[in-house]
Amino acid sequence: QVQLVESGGGLVQAGGSLRLSCAASGSIFSINAMGWYRQAPGKQRELVAAIASGGMANYADSVKGRFTISRDNAKNTVYLQMNSLKPEDTAVYYCNARNWDSTLDAWGQGTLVTVSS
Repeated sequence: QVQLVESGGGLVQAGGSLRLSCAASGSIFSINAMGWYRQAPGKQRELVAAIASGGMANYADSVKGRFTISRDNAKNTVYLQMNSLKPEDTAVYYCNARNWDSTLDAWGQGTLVTVSS
C-alpha cells in the first residue's frame, strides 16, 4: 500500500503563488506515476498535472505555463508549484499515485486552495 500526505494549500490572492507537496510512504517502489487532481464545488475531479517515474510530465491546458510539477526522489515527494493563480483555480487538490497495470491507485486526503479576486 501507498500512503500520500498533501500539504501547502491555503488562501492566496489572484496572481499569487502556492506550492503543494505530496509525501509518499509505504510501497513506493510500486509507483509508476504521480499526479495532482482538483475538484471544485459542483464539478468533477480533473487532472491538473502528472509526472511519470521517468520524469515526463503532462499538464491540463488550463494550467500550462503557470503550474509546474516536479519530484524529489530522495524525499519521495512530488510538488506542484502554482504561479499566476486565478479564482478559477480554487478547488480541493488531491495527490494521486498509480502504477501502469492499475493495481495501485492511491489518493491523498486533499488540500484546499482558495484564490480570491
